[in-house]
Amino acid sequence: MQSVNSHKGFVRMNIKLHQTHHQIADFEGIFTYIKDQFSKKNTGIHIFPELFLTGYPLQDLCLQKPFIDSYIDFTKELKSWCKKHISQKDTCLLIGGLKYELSTSGIPVCIKNVVYQIGDGVNFEDIYSKRLLPNYDIFDEKKYFSKGEASIIQRIFGHDYGILICEDMWTSSFHDLDPVNDMYHLVHSDKVSLAGVINLSASPYNLDKSQKRIQRGSEISHLFQCPFMYTNRVGGEDEILFDGRSFLVNGNELLEMGKKFCSDIIQFKLPTSGNYSTKPKSQKSLTWEELFKANLNLETSPAELFPWNDDQCQEVLEALCFGFQEYARKSGFKKFTIALSGGMDSALVLTIICLSLKEDQFLEAIYMPSVHSSPLSYDLSLDLCQNLGIPLKSLPIKFLHSAGKNLFTQSFNEPFEGLTDENIQSRLRGLLLYTRSNQINSMVVNTSNKSELAVGYSTQYGDSVGAISMLGDLYKSEVYRLAEYINKKFKNIIPEKVITREPTAELREGQVDSQSLPPYERLDAILEGILNYRYAKKDLLGLGFSEEEVEKTLNMYRRTEYKRNQFCPILKISSKSFGFGYRIPISKYSGFYNH
Repeated sequence: MQSVNSHKGFVRMNIKLHQTHHQIADFEGIFTYIKDQFSKKNTGIHIFPELFLTGYPLQDLCLQKPFIDSYIDFTKELKSWCKKHISQKDTCLLIGGLKYELSTSGIPVCIKNVVYQIGDGVNFEDIYSKRLLPNYDIFDEKKYFSKGEASIIQRIFGHDYGILICEDMWTSSFHDLDPVNDMYHLVHSDKVSLAGVINLSASPYNLDKSQKRIQRGSEISHLFQCPFMYTNRVGGEDEILFDGRSFLVNGNELLEMGKKFCSDIIQFKLPTSGNYSTKPKSQKSLTWEELFKANLNLETSPAELFPWNDDQCQEVLEALCFGFQEYARKSGFKKFTIALSGGMDSALVLTIICLSLKEDQFLEAIYMPSVHSSPLSYDLSLDLCQNLGIPLKSLPIKFLHSAGKNLFTQSFNEPFEGLTDENIQSRLRGLLLYTRSNQINSMVVNTSNKSELAVGYSTQYGDSVGAISMLGDLYKSEVYRLAEYINKKFKNIIPEKVITREPTAELREGQVDSQSLPPYERLDAILEGILNYRYAKKDLLGLGFSEEEVEKTLNMYRRTEYKRNQFCPILKISSKSFGFGYRIPISKYSGFYNH
């Protein structure tokens, strides 16, 4: 292939990627950021994230009249301000926002996700509309937006730039368009040489996604023989996290990289040449389908989850701390109440929250033993709280439990035993937790993990309660791996016995998880295959799992959809989690799972 960017005469224009962190619909805060940045001379090209002017994801908010009216008033005021303060000669802003077409009654007829240009002879005009509207997993953009019609090459200060918005840079069988390919043909048909390709993104986080973005950016850089610039937002929006990590890549060289989970401004001058491949990799080499593949090692029998290394554990820890603090801040909570059982999950949740704690925040643990709780559980809970410097209160439930049993026996003249007896213990704990929450206006944090949630191994309105789930996207084996890493990093802050003791809910005498569930290392691998939509029963058997364990797992999974449907928001760290992007009918016929 002939080099697209054959000459080296580009002006070394100063460029800034604004990796911003604003709450959705905080128009005042967004306006303040612009004023702070441009009240004084700030020359160069400034690139902002996708939908910087509104935040993302908006969901039905973008359809609500109060939001629309406020946004339109805000953009009018911003346009007027920019006309007075942004130098047209040496400053240009590329900003993501919405463009509304309204009916005479003010109802949106068409909404587009666009790039606005301010500067270089243009004052707040939309120059490009997003062409690929993702409509899978957590995305439902086709419900709200109309897609753009064409790719563009935009001339800014005498040089040409390709413009893309987030999904436009990817290629997938989900889409009938390929904006990168269309831009490539546009470049060659017009015989232009690009100074760079620019992508404005609001790209949600999951583990290891940053490297995939860079890899794809490198492919595009090779294709167009020029640098690729990527700017991404930061924030926690309920369960969805945005990690930032904006970057500049030139060929195979990663030249600039933004911070993760915090705002940043990445400043650079574009390189005028690079070591580009004359035969770039196929654009189909990295697709969204590949990003959602099951994280399984198929070389073993049975298949296994790939264990996290230390770097991945550190990233997960940072993501969970960030996501928790974002949810707490935006929900207005500074006090947190955690049910501590002496087990692994609650110990890890308490530890992560403690590691993320701010100076003006308060964290407490409540231990609620029943007649089946062992002395070891209290000792481990106390040891953990002493290690963390967190107050521990004990609220025994045995008298409430006994009173409940007597009440039902007297009223219904039926035995109070088995699952009924187990579940009331969990629900009594939930009752006490929320009583304490009301008393001090604290936020209850859920302690269930992804494995339990997948098979319904939790009590509805009992241990499934909480405002936010910290571990709902971590399998049990990943919970243990993260705990081991934290102990390695923080000198055994979690008592070792918490990690090594056999998992138990302690809801009946001698109860352990292995009486009800397959071993977690096999259960988690089976669940990963199911939840990523990769494997049916026959496929799982082909991966070396026993028929008994596969059938047991599938039966528990299919019977408990109603529990997942009523679960709290889950901090998303993997490519496929329960929650916002998981939508399965509750009242379906489920016989097909045996296929």
